[in-house]
Amino acid sequence: MPLQRRLPKRGFTNIFKKHYTLVNLKSLERFEPNATIDVDALKAAGVIKKVRDGIKLLGDGEIGHPLTIKVHKASRTAREKIEAAGGKVEIM
Repeated sequence: MPLQRRLPKRGFTNIFKKHYTLVNLKSLERFEPNATIDVDALKAAGVIKKVRDGIKLLGDGEIGHPLTIKVHKASRTAREKIEAAGGKVEIM
């Protein structure tokens, strides 16, 4: 009996799972106030290298100036922190 048939089969791999590129708020401090940040601006600034199925914004860190951010997904804490600073998050 071959080894692959003798070993137990466990787990499941979802082939439809989306893999997002993660961006934290602390990496957005380098942008100037009232800037519009999208995928091209993030690549040009070196925050991300490539976009997989989209960009997800996470709330790790603080932001002190207003920004307009266009991403595919955003966490609730990231959205609250940006809106508290006077900016806005647009979901593409």
